[in-house]
Amino acid sequence: MIHGISVRNMDPSVKPGDNFFLYANGGWIDRTQIPADRASVGVFTTLLDKSRKNVAAIVKEAAQSKAPARSNERKIADLYASYMDKSAIASLGLKPLQPGLAEIEAIRDKSELATMMGRLLRADVDPLNNTNFHTLNLFGLWTSPGFRDSSVYAVYLLQGGITLPSRDYYLSDSAHMQEIRRKYVQHIAAMLRLAGYSQPAARAAKILELEKAIAKVQKSLADSEIVQNANNVWTPAEFSAKAPGLDWSAYFAGAGLAHQPRFYVWQPSAFTGEAALVASTPLDTWKDWLAFHLLEQYGPYLSPSFAQEDFTFEGKALSGVEQEQPRWQRAVDLVNDDLGDAVGQLYAQKYFSPRARAEAQDMVAHLIAAYHKRLEALTWLTPATKAEALKKLDSLYVGIGYPETWRDYSTYKVRPRDLFGNVWRAGLWKYQYNIDRIGRPVDRQEWWMEPQTVNAVNLPLQDALNFPAAILQPPFFDPKAPAADNYGAIGTIIGHEISHTFDAEGSAFDAEGRLRNWWTAADHQHFEQEAKALEDQYSSYQALPGLHVNGPQTIDEDIADLGGVAAAFEAYHDALNGRMEPKIGGFTGDQQFFIAFGQNWGSKARPAALRRQVLTDSHAPAEFRADMVRNSDAWYTAFSVTPGEKLYLAPEQRVRIW
Repeated sequence: MIHGISVRNMDPSVKPGDNFFLYANGGWIDRTQIPADRASVGVFTTLLDKSRKNVAAIVKEAAQSKAPARSNERKIADLYASYMDKSAIASLGLKPLQPGLAEIEAIRDKSELATMMGRLLRADVDPLNNTNFHTLNLFGLWTSPGFRDSSVYAVYLLQGGITLPSRDYYLSDSAHMQEIRRKYVQHIAAMLRLAGYSQPAARAAKILELEKAIAKVQKSLADSEIVQNANNVWTPAEFSAKAPGLDWSAYFAGAGLAHQPRFYVWQPSAFTGEAALVASTPLDTWKDWLAFHLLEQYGPYLSPSFAQEDFTFEGKALSGVEQEQPRWQRAVDLVNDDLGDAVGQLYAQKYFSPRARAEAQDMVAHLIAAYHKRLEALTWLTPATKAEALKKLDSLYVGIGYPETWRDYSTYKVRPRDLFGNVWRAGLWKYQYNIDRIGRPVDRQEWWMEPQTVNAVNLPLQDALNFPAAILQPPFFDPKAPAADNYGAIGTIIGHEISHTFDAEGSAFDAEGRLRNWWTAADHQHFEQEAKALEDQYSSYQALPGLHVNGPQTIDEDIADLGGVAAAFEAYHDALNGRMEPKIGGFTGDQQFFIAFGQNWGSKARPAALRRQVLTDSHAPAEFRADMVRNSDAWYTAFSVTPGEKLYLAPEQRVRIW
């Protein structure tokens, strides 16, 4: 096993100053093929595969343990078994969903339509943590600390109603998007045909037109990321006044929210537009839309014909994937989705040592100290703003590996031969979990990711960070590797998440998690100028011919990458305390640091998947994340980068924020 940077993965024929991504990863890219069941492959997917295998081992142990009924271990085993029982699934066909489809068919008027829409509301959006603004329901629900009062949980409603990944898929006139829509309407018709609906092609055409209309009134991802625009509190009465067309009383009654006194409305204009469409669109079209969305949401858990049609469109057409992943992997993903903390508790015990946790905590301490020094040294921040920033940093809760408390699944019923029922009840369980905590005191140490998740997150409403156990392993984190590698790999990721505390989104929240402006006008103007320079830098990058990165959409993540590299480099040198790092492959410690950062982003993606990322993700493509180093003075020194090389920026053009 390699402990440190992988020289084999590099391409020394590429100048680091021309294309740092290829310099760090070109060897790996040349010899790597994207598996037929993947849209992309890279460091993150490698760790995801490892995490899945570890979870599969946990599932196997749970199945063999003869755990008592209703225990977490029994639920894990039974949920996995229900997905793997293909004969039971096939024998049921459409039967599990028929009662729901019959209820939709029985809708007689727009009031009953609103009630059904409310009943299908789910807690399936997470706008701050995963930038997931997409839901198949007309609207999506999220509960989190309130923007105005972060001491208690509040309820947020967000735009929804479309099946394709974003509004751009409906509104773009490009040849690619027109082809996607052609395949999509065929997919709608195929799903309706499988469910026994007459005239499926005609119904499908109307559903597509309705979703196009919904897309037109929705806000873009870049607009939706501006949290100040989401700070809108409506009472139930105000919904009828500001968004007429939907019977809101019936909707909230159906959703179990009839007694909720107020809601945060994330995109007010979308609510106005979507409610108007409820009034203006024929009832039969809405009923077909509801039926298709139900089929789309639960098709993968019905008979093989539905699951295959779902993959043909979702996998092949949208992401370019040639074949489905093995069934056991999809079963593991389902268990992680629906019993995440139950699995996570066992995962943390089995796969994350106290030593690894202690060493990661030590790295975090060095990173926070580096940010402290950098903030204190900033000359463009006024004393008042600087004091607020340092207060946020000092208040930051950093969770390493796993949470201190776990979710209780005692009310979630799992049956070993009832896949559809298990999935349906899981959605209701998550929804009720979120509804039940509205108005209750906030747990500022609550985790939003499970230990087996290969990711990390900043939680601005809690002033907190989560670093799950699954990301704290090689090649990101290796206790046997040189400090240069660890700080360049996981250190820049830790620094990235700390930086979110002060990016365009995070800086809108104070140390208590309230949405509050604690900046002076001059400080904010300077920040916006630097952010605009970085936006322009990223908007100049072309991911595919004619498809540029959306700088305003990715700016928060780009700022976090920028700050993460700068702080991690400083923390690395502080951690050395004057020691010299040994060379690896002839590379100095500073060079290893930057190569490790570049190798974080070693990946390959299919064109369809890359296009989808550019349109729907707040993160820039991996290549351009690696090339962030062009803003670091230390990188120029480490690799002797000179004018004329493609990534070279004159000192005055390099963006420096934190």
